[in-house]
Amino acid sequence: MTKATELRRRLGGEDIIVLPGAYDALSAKLIEQAGFGQFFTTGFGLAASTLGEPDIGLLTQTEALERARRIAHTVNIPLVADMDTGYGNPINVIRTVRECVQAGIAGIILEDQEWPKRCGHLEGKRVVPAGDHVQKLRAAVHARGDDDLVIIARTDARAVHGLDDAIARSHANVAAGADVVFIEAPRTVDELRAIRAAFAAEVPLFANMIEDGATPFLSASALQDLGFRMVVYPLSGLFAVTAALQRTFAALHADGQTAAAGPMVGLETFKEIIGVPAYNDLEREFVSGGS
Repeated sequence: MTKATELRRRLGGEDIIVLPGAYDALSAKLIEQAGFGQFFTTGFGLAASTLGEPDIGLLTQTEALERARRIAHTVNIPLVADMDTGYGNPINVIRTVRECVQAGIAGIILEDQEWPKRCGHLEGKRVVPAGDHVQKLRAAVHARGDDDLVIIARTDARAVHGLDDAIARSHANVAAGADVVFIEAPRTVDELRAIRAAFAAEVPLFANMIEDGATPFLSASALQDLGFRMVVYPLSGLFAVTAALQRTFAALHADGQTAAAGPMVGLETFKEIIGVPAYNDLEREFVSGGS
């Protein structure tokens, strides 16, 4: 079973699919080791970790695809990758989707913002005409061929034209072949309920939970009760690591040591995390000539 098939099978299950956000290969490993069965690469996190810049369309298609490919191959669980707008017109989307299929990525998000896009919880977003995004989604369905790649159609129209327009766009996206509906940045729990009410029960809904973001921050179980099938916590790990690094470097600068920075893993634990023992075994078998 491919990772895409595995993810698609889980869409038909009863439990909500929880996707922690990875911003590099190490965070992906930690997500898998924590016991999650799937995960997400965040455009916001990739822009921050690759460029040290905000998610405002600075990361290129090549950079996003290469990072997602490397991260996907680091672990054995399905990856849903943020592919922004598909990086151009429907022909560009075809290339993006084919690259994702070849990389073994299980699902992708395609959004309807104008390029350069912005993080969904930043101000100043603009969206393309609804028909333009429909054509991109049709191209994406064509490009995945027989692969089970899950296509998540995101609209940012809530912030630009209101919730009714976002819902109308999402109905058109489903008609174009999208597998999952993602209306970005609803502002209240009532809006989350309205989104569920607007779609038949069999249409999977996707929610985006960002600490201090535009949408009420809810638990996975609360979102499942509201009728959502997938939820991403894209920046929780990045925010936690950022706070830890700030404490560590502040302590080192102030004291010349890191004792006051708080708990850390030690070298031996970290070696286990990144797989040093497994490589030692390979070296003993192949580099040293085996037994």
